[in-house]
Amino acid sequence: PLPLPLKSKTITTWLAFLGGSLGAHRFYLHGSQDGWAWLHGVPTALGLLGLWRMSQLGQDDQLAWLLIPLLGLMLSGTQLLAIVYGLMPDERWDAHFNHGRQSQPSKGLNVLGVVLALMIGAGVLMATLAFGMLRSAEYSLALGPYPPQIARHSL
Repeated sequence: PLPLPLKSKTITTWLAFLGGSLGAHRFYLHGSQDGWAWLHGVPTALGLLGLWRMSQLGQDDQLAWLLIPLLGLMLSGTQLLAIVYGLMPDERWDAHFNHGRQSQPSKGLNVLGVVLALMIGAGVLMATLAFGMLRSAEYSLALGPYPPQIARHSL
């Protein structure tokens, strides 16, 4: 049998950065039979559905409130994977993904991918947390005042 092709750390870093929420990095590393790669699209699609619902139904759509953070978590999570892949030592990369065969040493493009993934991932994560906390607070306020016994203890 033919040996498996060597996997590039730089390509994997950029695939995780650009298309990680759709599983592009996993398809590259593990092939089209990888179930986890196919599952990446589900929360991403649900998050996009939440964005669509909010654009069509407005900010009061509570289902959109629940769906949009899924997109943010998928985007920030795969940016973290791009960082992990890009910073992995070449020897460890080859041992894990190239069955011990030595690949081309990574140049500087994977570092650029790591820097961009850090910037985008941190921004998306902060926005996702802010959105989730804001919507949670708005929902709590919409429920009305707390019962008197709870209100007394919170002072």
